[in-house]
Amino acid sequence: MRKVLVTGGAGFLGSHLCDRLLADGHDVLCVDNFFTGSKRNVAHLLDHPYFELMRHDVTFPLYVEVERIFNLACPASPVHYQHDPVQTTKTSVHGAINMLGLAKRVKARILQASTSEVYGDPEVHPQREEYWGRVNPIGFRSCYDEGKRCAETLFFDYHRQHDLDIKVVRIFNTYGPRMHPNDGRVVSNFIVQALKGEDITIYGDGSQTRSFCYVDDLIEAFVRMMESPHGFTGPVNIGNPGEFTMLALAEKVLALAGGKSKLVFRPLPADDPRQRQPDIALAQAQLGWQPKVALEDGLKETIAYFRRLLEA
Repeated sequence: MRKVLVTGGAGFLGSHLCDRLLADGHDVLCVDNFFTGSKRNVAHLLDHPYFELMRHDVTFPLYVEVERIFNLACPASPVHYQHDPVQTTKTSVHGAINMLGLAKRVKARILQASTSEVYGDPEVHPQREEYWGRVNPIGFRSCYDEGKRCAETLFFDYHRQHDLDIKVVRIFNTYGPRMHPNDGRVVSNFIVQALKGEDITIYGDGSQTRSFCYVDDLIEAFVRMMESPHGFTGPVNIGNPGEFTMLALAEKVLALAGGKSKLVFRPLPADDPRQRQPDIALAQAQLGWQPKVALEDGLKETIAYFRRLLEA
């Protein structure tokens, strides 16, 4: 049993990670300011003897005694991170500084949940970890993109300067139960619109591609990365290399959810990447990991979750 801190622990990914860590026998401290996280996501854990929930904003220092830190705190969808872009950057940068400071003080191993957005609108396809990216530093998305890039910088500088035990993963599009219904992400958008019988909104001509990783697969990679050998820092791409156009995804959601929604097309948002696909060779080689859940199977679980949510 280890004492494990999960920042952003009441969010979509964080709550699934808390589930997994408790199942593995750890003592879990879940920290969240509930900007995008929800108590509902962890309500089933509140009576667990080894689970503790704390309301806290990581832009302020935290003084606790832990052995492992998963730093997931940050709004991760455009709707939420563009709501208060200055606070988004503070969460990524000040949050990283505070969690790194904590890890240094208690000599904890710390994992940073970074993002495929560090690659921006890539000129290289698929994206390998060695690629430095193509990011607009002054655009509407840069509060998130550059905030996460700066957090990676801080992690590696703490590693070099203080010999801190760090792990960095770059998350590609992930979906599954407990996604926020109004987060503006394509999977939740399409599913909610289909279940409500509304028009399904496609931005651009629908030819842009994404790769979708089911949440259980991602959490398995998190756990493997945290327990990987000392000195293996990453960054490591974590995602499903299966590539789908937005049009193909919309049609698949419609087929699985049913209903009579129509497809409508809107202008593409600024700096929206045309292609996004992970090269996961490093994760396969170093972690023995690759995704197992097919898109159709994961969508069925996610649609069932949103159906229950909308009927509640």
